[in-house]
Amino acid sequence: MLPCNVIVQEKEDGSVQVSAINPMEAMKSIGNPKLEDVAKTVSEKLVNVLNNLN
Repeated sequence: MLPCNVIVQEKEDGSVQVSAINPMEAMKSIGNPKLEDVAKTVSEKLVNVLNNLN
């Protein structure tokens, strides 16, 4: 499940959309509490990257 999937796509109007799967949600399906800290760290980093794309 990690690294997380990041999708980059160009829209018809020429704009670009970037989206990512939330690692916290992805790790819930695994059911291993030891991965929660790693998933939280990755989630925070992805949010930071996505927020700085503009």
